[in-house]
Amino acid sequence: MIPRYTNPEMGRIWSEQRRYETWLEVEVAAAEAMAEAGIVPVEAARELRAKGAFDIARIDEIEKTTQHDVIAFTTAVAEKVGPSARWLHFGLTSSDVIDTAQAVQMVEACDLILKNLSVLGEAIRTRAFEHKHTPMIGRTHGVHAEVMTFGLKLALWYADLERGIARVRRAREGVRVGMVSGAVGTFAHLDPAIEEAVCRRLGLEPDAVSSQVIQRDRHAELVSTLAVTAASLEKFALEIRGLQKTEIGEVEEPFGKGQKGSSAMPHKRNPIGCEQIVGLARLLRGNAMAAMENVALWHERDISHSSVERVILPDSFIALDHMLRRFTRIVAGMVVYPDRMLENLNRSRGVVFSGQVLLELARRGVSREQAYEWVQRNAMRSFHEKLDFKPLLLADADIGAVLPAAEIEKAFDLKQQLRNVDAVFDRVFS
Repeated sequence: MIPRYTNPEMGRIWSEQRRYETWLEVEVAAAEAMAEAGIVPVEAARELRAKGAFDIARIDEIEKTTQHDVIAFTTAVAEKVGPSARWLHFGLTSSDVIDTAQAVQMVEACDLILKNLSVLGEAIRTRAFEHKHTPMIGRTHGVHAEVMTFGLKLALWYADLERGIARVRRAREGVRVGMVSGAVGTFAHLDPAIEEAVCRRLGLEPDAVSSQVIQRDRHAELVSTLAVTAASLEKFALEIRGLQKTEIGEVEEPFGKGQKGSSAMPHKRNPIGCEQIVGLARLLRGNAMAAMENVALWHERDISHSSVERVILPDSFIALDHMLRRFTRIVAGMVVYPDRMLENLNRSRGVVFSGQVLLELARRGVSREQAYEWVQRNAMRSFHEKLDFKPLLLADADIGAVLPAAEIEKAFDLKQQLRNVDAVFDRVFS
């Protein structure tokens, strides 16, 4: 069942209607290629093009007897075409049609994912430049580390998406192949030239070698790529969730007028969109594992992969399409609290500048070990006694004997700490 959140554009690609449309496209392309080669009467190919049609209800009815979807399909189409239908599916086996048609669907779906990735990238880029110089605390192990900007965090997301786009493009090329090579890939009934002509008509490349199927390492790469892309979205969404915690309160996903956060607690503003994205990423990872299991088939093929693909391909594309569109809305409407970011930055009383003080002492000839000891003892005192770090450093006789007060002050300069933000942005957005 197609989820209710499905984008109609992506839903259509994976609908029964589109599946049979692509099957018919392959069948007609094969007939036309064979007509050009003198194998099929030209008039028969024209009639297949003009009259070729299907009715899903009729296919379902026939399949109840045949227990074979392709035979049910070709029978239903033949009823529409008439005598020329004897040239329908001529020299083909079922997988020639199914796998080649599925390649068309996967390419269409990849193109939509790439479009969505681009739109999300632009949304992130806009917010990154908006907050290019918005200072916040960076956290490692969940603990205050050093100063950064919220724009840098978003620039990192943008670069992640750029890699995702490159991966999807590569995977798209990996599945953009068709086959018309027969029951075991030997071209026993049709020459490779027919396969090349069919693929050319469909915008595909002929697979260099196939068995009865296109090899499923291609599909495994694609589904794994979709899962990696989803994992990136999960990473972004998890970060928003973390920053939306009440104790942090630096960022919120948008909360619309009239929206409710809890049936019991009217005050709640929960990051439900980001939580949904995190959950769906788990689904895609599971699908990637199923795609891996599909790679190994018995001999020239079995059918164990087919039932799996009927679930994981539509599900993965539909879920990722939804994740991309929803996260784009989250990024565009994301509420950022710069004052709270600055407040949290200052909450650790300046100890986050300890690394700069350490370097300044080392520059003046103090061993790293000795400098570390001097700085750390003041940092620990700041933690335990809830005292500001800078005055403790200024009052420390050992540090004062080496480092002038003006240099200690300079070590706490936000602009100095963030002086290379522009350079990073030039790298990412050039």
